[in-house]
Formats: sequence, C-alpha cells, structure tokens
Amino acid sequence: MCLSLLVAAGAWAQPAGAPIVWHPWSDEIFAQAAREHKFVLLDLEAVWCHWCHVMDQETYRDPAVRRLMTKSYIAVKVDQDSRPDISNRYEDYGWPATVIFNAKGGEIVKRQGYLPPVQMASILRAVIKDPSPGPSVEAEKVITYSATPVLSAALLRDVQKEFEKQYDQQGKGWAFGHKYLDADSVEYAEVLAAHGDKVQQQRVGDTLYEAQKLLDPVWGGAYQYSTGGKWNEPHFEKLTYIQAQTMRTYAQAYGQWHDPAWLAAAENVHRYVRSFLTSPEGAFYVSQDADVIEGEHSAAYFASNDRKRRAIGVPRVDTNLYARENGWMIRALCSLYAVTDDEATLREATQAARWVLSHRAIAHGGFAHSEHDAAGPFLGDTLGMGQAFLALYEVTGTPEWLNRAEEARQFLSTSFAAASGAGFVTSKSKTGHGYHPQPERDENSQVARFATLLSHYCGNQDDTKTAARAMKYLATREVAIAWLSAPALLAEREYTQPPVHVTVVGRKDDGAAKALFQTALSAGPIYKRLEWWDPAEGPLPRADVQYPKLAHAAAFLCTATACSSPIIDANVLKDRLLRAER
Repeated sequence: MCLSLLVAAGAWAQPAGAPIVWHPWSDEIFAQAAREHKFVLLDLEAVWCHWCHVMDQETYRDPAVRRLMTKSYIAVKVDQDSRPDISNRYEDYGWPATVIFNAKGGEIVKRQGYLPPVQMASILRAVIKDPSPGPSVEAEKVITYSATPVLSAALLRDVQKEFEKQYDQQGKGWAFGHKYLDADSVEYAEVLAAHGDKVQQQRVGDTLYEAQKLLDPVWGGAYQYSTGGKWNEPHFEKLTYIQAQTMRTYAQAYGQWHDPAWLAAAENVHRYVRSFLTSPEGAFYVSQDADVIEGEHSAAYFASNDRKRRAIGVPRVDTNLYARENGWMIRALCSLYAVTDDEATLREATQAARWVLSHRAIAHGGFAHSEHDAAGPFLGDTLGMGQAFLALYEVTGTPEWLNRAEEARQFLSTSFAAASGAGFVTSKSKTGHGYHPQPERDENSQVARFATLLSHYCGNQDDTKTAARAMKYLATREVAIAWLSAPALLAEREYTQPPVHVTVVGRKDDGAAKALFQTALSAGPIYKRLEWWDPAEGPLPRADVQYPKLAHAAAFLCTATACSSPIIDANVLKDRLLRAER
C-alpha cells in the first residue's frame, strides 16, 4: 500500500517539461521546420472560446504532449478573429481547430474541437511514425463555376427545397443540433412572409420567441448558441458578430410586425453593446469571453445577478478594434435607428464610422483589419464598411455615405476578384505554401447583395459587374446547394428583382419631409431603395426619375415604369408601403 502510494506520488510529481513555445503564423515557420526536420502544428483558437481554454489548461500542459511537441513540432497559435484568411480556410472545423502540416505546408491532419491529452499525444506520435496525409485531409475539389450569374430554374427549385428542409419543426429555428439565430434564414423567411406565406411568418415568430432564451437578462446581449438541440443550454461567449446579427434581426422584425417583444430584444442587445463592447473612442470591441476563469464552465456565474457576477469578476473583453466588426455593428445600429428614430443610436453609428475612417482606412477606399495587420487586407473589412456606409446613406440620405460605399465597392472589386472569374477571395495573399485564397460563400453572398443594391442607387455598371461576378460563384451548384440555403436565396432574389423604390422630396430641415422619411424607414420593406432628395443638394446620384416641383414635401413610390402621385400624409405612405411587396 505504501509503495503504491509512493509510486503514484512519484508519477504525479514528474516534471511537466518545458512549456510549449507558441509562434505566430508565417512563412518563416515552415522554413524553420524544414531546417529542423519538424512538423508544424497550428492551434487555431478564439480568445472567447471555452474549449480553447480547456485545451490550453489540460492538453497543452500535459507532459507527454509537451515532450512530443518540443521534440518534433513547431507550435503556431492563431486567434481566428485576427486572421480572417486562416479563419475562413478552416471555418468548417470550428474552434479550436488543430491542423498539422509538413515543412512544405501540406496538410497531414485536421481535427475539430477539443482534443484531450491522450488523444492529442496519440495523433502526434502517429504523424511522427507516418507523415502521409490522413483521412481528414481531402484533395481540393475542382469546381467548374457557373458561366451565368443567374441560378437555373432547376437549381433554384433545389435550393428552395433545401431551405424548406432546414427548419426544425420540433425545436424551432433553422438548423438542428446547435440552436442559434441565423439572420439570413430569418430574413429570407420574412421576405416570403411579406408576400403572404403564413407558414414562414409563423416560423419567424416561433424562432424569434425561442431565441430570446439566448439573451442575457442581467447585462443584456446575446449568447452565441445553445447545444443539445435546445434553446436553453447556451454557451456564454458574446461576439460582436452575434450582437450585430441579433440586433439587426429583431429590429427588422419589429419594423415588419411591430411586436414590442422584438424591439425589447433589439434594445437588450444594444444596452449590452453600449456597456461592454464600446470603446472610449466610440468604436466596437470584438467579443467577451465565455469564462470568468479560463477553462471553467460559467453556467452558475451567468445565472447570478449583477452584484454577484461583479464580485467574482467580469469575463475578459477582446479590445481589438477591427474594421469588419465595426462595419457589422454600424449596420445593425442603422437598422435599430430606422425603427426607433433614436438620434443617440444614429450618433453611435456615425461616430464609429468616423473612427474607422480615421484609423483603419487605406488607399483607394479599402480598410485594414487592425492597427498592425500581420496579413491582409481582407475582403471582410472593406465589405463590412461598404455595407455600413450604404446603411448610413439609407437612414440619413447624406451623399457622403453613398460615395464612400461606392469607393469601398471599387476597392474590393479590384483587390479581391478570384482568378477563376467567379467570386471574390478572402485575402489578396495566400495563407501558406501550396494554398491559394478561395472564395467564401457567406462573404460572396454579402458582396452580391451589397453591389446589387448599390447599383440601384448609383446606376453604375461596375456595381452590376461586381454583383454578377459574386453571383457566378453563388450560382454554381456545389456552392448554391450548400448549408444553409438562405444566403444564396437572398442574393438571387435581390439580383433578379428590383427593390421597392421610395423617394422623399423636400428640404432636410423640413419637419414634414423628415416625418415622411422616417415613416419610409420604419414601415418600408427590408429590401428597398430609399432616398431623400433635397433639391438644394443637387441631383440624386441616379436621376432616373423626374420628380415634380412642389411647394411642400412629398413621397413617391416608383416602379421601373411608373411612379405614384405625390404622397404628403405619412399614414397614407405607411399603408402604401405595407402593400408594396404583396
């Protein structure tokens, strides 16, 4: 008995070995691996991720793992938020993602999620014994992209059928397993509901009702997702991306159905963003951690009230300021302002835009990701800010914002066009040896929608060409049919059908014009071309309609062939807008 205790104690007391030395991602790492005859292990993490912390606390402190890593591997750790190019390359693996490369940059192993010490050590030994690519590494598929930007009728039907399958009838919400608020799926269903689809209207309502369970009732804000196919088992990280998507989705739903619960949900998120994710300069941080103590579950903590939480501590906020995340949040704030007319909300959006212009703008209309980019520029930053500028133009009618949106579109078109002729790639530079940047589906759906709407505002054929290039990628069967369907369906619908066009004519200092414009903002459909023309500012960017000179403010609803009579009553305008999509 005593001997076994001594042996156990001796085993427990064995030195853990030297800590793993983590390097940033670079070409030099592979050159070093070649010189030292080692492999490269990439730990692609998120700083807000619970299981990433567990990997650090357990797996990478394990003595056997440390010895193997020190002897045969060069360790690379990357925060996926800081490197959109690497993040998009491995987005299907979630975080943490573990990838092992040979010295030439060839992938040997790819693993998803938390790897306990014994499993990690086994993988490390197996690679040393046989460094040939394992079953997790598949050859890159050769895709022939669509020659046309329009989905064929047969493909469109197939994608629509897939969308129908993606709704969880029992658990509510789009997608199964993890439950989260998928903004694109909700928005596409809202479009169908606006055209009379009662089933989709019910699904939107059910989803938004259930998704309220992901809202923090104490500090506000939306948790990332819930596990187990239920809405009440959340992971507690709060990403700016999730806050922006949630705020915008609930604000849009309130604009369409005027349910006070949807406005309350949007304002819940807004309250959290103001308190925790807004920098002193008015720009927006990246995320807040899921854990108070890294690696320890926080369910009891988030079940506590404000006083008890703060007595324990506040989870770490990632205070990086990325252009992309700021663009997302500016756009969300514009959606909230559209349905509330709250000037403070608009000021927040404008202040953030000004900060990004002062600190992240680069030549010719593009944007850097952060202050000191290790790579880039990246598509997402210029795209996010372009969409933000277009949203600011829509809610203010200020020409500057439309001009900046057009400059952003020009930059992304010339900087990120894929060599295949279809789509846009995440970054101009490749992420590593033997890998060339590829288009990413969600980014290209957003490029298509952004450039399409911009073309309606500006009448610029280059906007149309940008949208068409993105649509050629999305109209490719392998891309269009992928999970989830809503991004492709929204892009296709907007590319092939014009937005509702409403113009308010009147001075910017005219209260009647302001009332008409605010009505159009709050009551109009999600997909619209909304303009406020003050003749003192000169002609509209696309003067495709000649409006009569009137002694008072008026609104006009137009199609490709005709315009309404002047509408001077805001209530009449509201009624006309509600019927515009039907």
